[in-house]
Amino acid sequence: MHRRTFLTALAAGLAAVPLATAPATGGDASMYGLIGKLRAQPGRREALAAIRREATTAMPGCLSYVVAEDSTDADALWVTEVWDSADSHQASLQLPQVRQAIARARPLIAGFDAHVVTRPLGGAGLPQS
Repeated sequence: MHRRTFLTALAAGLAAVPLATAPATGGDASMYGLIGKLRAQPGRREALAAIRREATTAMPGCLSYVVAEDSTDADALWVTEVWDSADSHQASLQLPQVRQAIARARPLIAGFDAHVVTRPLGGAGLPQS
């Protein structure tokens, strides 16, 4: 697996390099969102989810970070992130807890199924544009 691919999807909770085109117009231009689906090694989804959740505390600019189990795939996780900006998201990749989580999670990840960059428009707990 390429390091760039790994970091991109992992930050879809902990890392990301945008893989999509520029977001559509409208909404709060400063908010930045990611939605990613990753696949754990068979039987390792719970351990991977725990690592993803642990590393999400104290990430400046992170407005929302949700780790969810896929209800139809026993090895898949979905991660939904909202940041105050793409720069805050990128800066999170240098945080010690994020770098440690990446190293711990790497052996548990079998691959990445989806990764989408979004522009959040608002919602419960998020700033309204």
